[in-house]
Amino acid sequence: MSSLTFHSRYAIDPSAAARMGTDELRANFHIGELFQPGKINLSYTHYDRMVVGGAMPADVPLGLEAIKPMGTANFLDRRELIAVNIGGKGTVSVGGKSHALGTRDMIYVGLGEAVSFASDSIEAPAKFYLLSAPAHQTHPTRLLTIEGAKRIDLGSQAASNERSIFQFTNPERVKTCQLVVGMTQLAPGSVWNTMPCHVHDRRMEAYLYFGLADAARVFHFMGDPAETRHIVVANEEAVLSPPWSIHSGCGTSNYTFIWAMAGDNVDYTDVDPVPMETLR
Repeated sequence: MSSLTFHSRYAIDPSAAARMGTDELRANFHIGELFQPGKINLSYTHYDRMVVGGAMPADVPLGLEAIKPMGTANFLDRRELIAVNIGGKGTVSVGGKSHALGTRDMIYVGLGEAVSFASDSIEAPAKFYLLSAPAHQTHPTRLLTIEGAKRIDLGSQAASNERSIFQFTNPERVKTCQLVVGMTQLAPGSVWNTMPCHVHDRRMEAYLYFGLADAARVFHFMGDPAETRHIVVANEEAVLSPPWSIHSGCGTSNYTFIWAMAGDNVDYTDVDPVPMETLR
């Protein structure tokens, strides 16, 4: 049995999404079961051709192989990759060179490289969250630690949105072709993220929620600002956000999430704010 599986997610327009019930919304935008021992699970999306996935190596390393929709011999022949470790200690091998990643560290891998993943311990395996987008030029491999990320503290306890944003990639720090990736950690007692909300029609986004107890949930809000919907998300599950959709969340407790964007530019501040009075 192959250690790599994938499925495709096709692009949905706002009118179609507005007519969807719970099961259809989840089938098109929710991604579960990302991390399974000894496997790589990928979702190939038709939003800017972003690939969202998870790799959980067990007793043997897992090689990242091309999948049919890419039309290439190797995964990174025409792509770039960011892998974020949310599990135990592990290593990412890039072109035969090994890089150690602790919890909440990530690595950028440029066009053309061969990549594999390994865990230091089977008892506490690494969990690599994978994000890939098409690339037009090669940028060097970069190990990006949580300590070295640019930290921005926002929000307030009074608004239940006190949080720290860790920008791992931006044009001043790390060169990428499309990928813009970071992590947001909510303080204890805070539950809201990205509210007031926004859209960015020039880029899609994917969210991975983690750091949640088994019984905790995040209500991820999506949809056209005047036609909002929600998806209930458990620990270590992801949601796709089309360019036309808001992307905001409210949890039953505080949590952490990884946000990743791909599209026309890498300007983190390129957003279109949504006035609160227009939300429906």
